[in-house]
Amino acid sequence: MTICNRANDPEDLPPKDEQHARPNTADKVAAGAATRITHTAIRPRSVWRLGLGALLLITAGVAYGASQRLAQSRQVMRTTQQQRDFVPTVRVAKARAADSETIISLPGTTLAFAAANIFARASGYIETRKVDIGDHVKAGDLLAQITAPELDHQIAQAQATLAQNQATLRQAQASRDLAQVTHDRDSSLVQKGWLTPQQGDTDRLTLEAQHGAVAVAQANIAAQQALIRVLNQQRDYLSVIAPFDGIVTQRNVDTGSLVQTGSTFMFTLMQSDVIRTQVYVPQDAAFGVAPGIDAVVRVPEIPDRTFPGKVTRFANALAPGTRTLLTEIDVPNPDGTLSPGIYCTVELHIPRKNPSILVPAEALVFNGDGLQVAVIENGTARFHKVTVARDLGTQVEVRDGIKPGDEVILRPMVNLADGSKVQASSTQISQK
Repeated sequence: MTICNRANDPEDLPPKDEQHARPNTADKVAAGAATRITHTAIRPRSVWRLGLGALLLITAGVAYGASQRLAQSRQVMRTTQQQRDFVPTVRVAKARAADSETIISLPGTTLAFAAANIFARASGYIETRKVDIGDHVKAGDLLAQITAPELDHQIAQAQATLAQNQATLRQAQASRDLAQVTHDRDSSLVQKGWLTPQQGDTDRLTLEAQHGAVAVAQANIAAQQALIRVLNQQRDYLSVIAPFDGIVTQRNVDTGSLVQTGSTFMFTLMQSDVIRTQVYVPQDAAFGVAPGIDAVVRVPEIPDRTFPGKVTRFANALAPGTRTLLTEIDVPNPDGTLSPGIYCTVELHIPRKNPSILVPAEALVFNGDGLQVAVIENGTARFHKVTVARDLGTQVEVRDGIKPGDEVILRPMVNLADGSKVQASSTQISQK
């Protein structure tokens, strides 16, 4: 039931002219209507209109919702169909066979072709010093002169002893000759019975003793001569000479310095017209190292010049701790630009023992199946497992899994599955 105000019903209001004609009566009616409220039923026409409007609203809402749902379903179907039929365009690059030789760059150290630490071989004082650090010397040049007066006295004493031994030898030889004559003369007399057998034995043993005395004198002379040779050799050691052409890189003595035989370190001499360069080649490239392999030495402080050389020797055994092969390269250094002890990089051109294939590094995919690359085969992406032989930065060498000429996909999509349809980009990435 609806509560309404009869005073507000337009049908109950008096005409406009009557309102102006009877103002007092209208005021009374309005006042009475404000205090009089009655309950009446809504008319049937109004109810029908309200119900029809509600029904129309509900019908319109249901129809709109159904149309929206149908539109969404069709959109999903169209999207699914597009995804099913979509063929992504991918960037590709062709795998190519690696070069016939491997070029590796390794850190190295330059060494002198020959180096010698020169010690004193005679005791004495430095009389003169002829060279200093940095001097170039030739083989046989005098480096320093040692004075040792006592050595001269030892040589004179040894020579006097030698003369004494020689005189003893002459005396022994004279006694031997006398004993020989006596024995020869008495032996015939003993046989004839004119001398006793005892005299014959005495003469014979005396001769043998004189032979022994001569031998002793000769041995003493030989020993004394050897001693004199040793002393003369020590006297030769008083002159310190260069054993080969090179540069004096260290000096530890000066004029007046006391030196002792075998213990005083005097000079260091290095031969630098040819420089040795030592590098440690890793195991994956060591099996191709052989004498005569080309090498290029570069020094960071001399960027505008390279120093060619060749492998001349290697250790023939890998170091167990590092699995590297000690290798030496001889580099001609006629102008002396290189010095021993320089840090350098050595580029070795090693013949390849096993073939390998180069692919861009961005083609590698690492997932639960290991290391792979995606290859386009007849418009389909196929994943192949590979084994990396060497990482070159922007490129990698792989041993198996693909062959030269295969088109590998660069940076494949995360959702790219094996067997997915793909198409290669019209622009391929070239490898250099």
